[in-house]
Amino acid sequence: MTQPRKHPQKKRHISSPVRSKRPGLVVRLLQRLPGWTWWLGGAAVVAVYVFFFYYIFVGPFSFRWRALYGDVSYPEGYEIHGIDVSHHQGRIDWDELKDHGMIDKYPVRFVMIKATEGASIVDQNFRENFYEAREHGFTRGAYHFYSVHSPARKQADFFIGNVRLENGDLPPVLDVEHKPKAQSDDDFRRDILLWLDIVEKHYGVKPIIYTYHKFKMRYLSDPAFDAYPYWIAHYYVERVEYDGEWKFWQHTDVGRLPGIKGNVDFNIYNGSMYDLRKLTIGGRELIGEEAYQDE
Repeated sequence: MTQPRKHPQKKRHISSPVRSKRPGLVVRLLQRLPGWTWWLGGAAVVAVYVFFFYYIFVGPFSFRWRALYGDVSYPEGYEIHGIDVSHHQGRIDWDELKDHGMIDKYPVRFVMIKATEGASIVDQNFRENFYEAREHGFTRGAYHFYSVHSPARKQADFFIGNVRLENGDLPPVLDVEHKPKAQSDDDFRRDILLWLDIVEKHYGVKPIIYTYHKFKMRYLSDPAFDAYPYWIAHYYVERVEYDGEWKFWQHTDVGRLPGIKGNVDFNIYNGSMYDLRKLTIGGRELIGEEAYQDE
């Protein structure tokens, strides 16, 4: 029996259910940008890279970065090194510090200790630190942190009431880093001079002024302040950029020493140990007595 001829069936075209997506708005905008903008963008990326390279490895931050990771840079040409401490350093192992505390292969010679702040705050570790520093043979000093919230006279009286300095101690220190916003520059300078004058009359020696370089140049550049020893805070620089006379330089806040947990400020004295001892209260008389005993 003859089979009927089968007609070939037409293949059905099945369209893909997934439709091609139109590029997003951002992509379409980028596609329309002229070629020169791509060059500009590339130059901007390079500029940002160069900036961060300088900031991390060359600029001032690089000193802190290297110090934090063990490559501490010490000022050259100075042999008298010291530290300043407060409750932020916690309990100090003074025996360990005395026996093994070395900065740039030199022993720690002096310790500046926070005593008071404003007209009502005594540093919680002041009395212990002040006592232990002298007991372990360090030349010690005490400093007051100036507050913008209290009158200068009250702050001076509060420091005097809480700090008893003895022969062999460094002169009292005024740490001033802020100016009251509502106070004029002239009134601020008068208040700072008032604190210095009250404290000088009590202890019989000119106090040391501690502040950072820019603050001194902005607010304490009057010749009246030149009579006071200057302790400059200037971090992560290879040399002091202050043109006037100075006695101490706080050059880093990331120092590490045996006996102290965490970071501690490193300082140098601009002179010899003999000069440092002359600067202390009764220093000239003490040196004269020692010379007499040696004869």
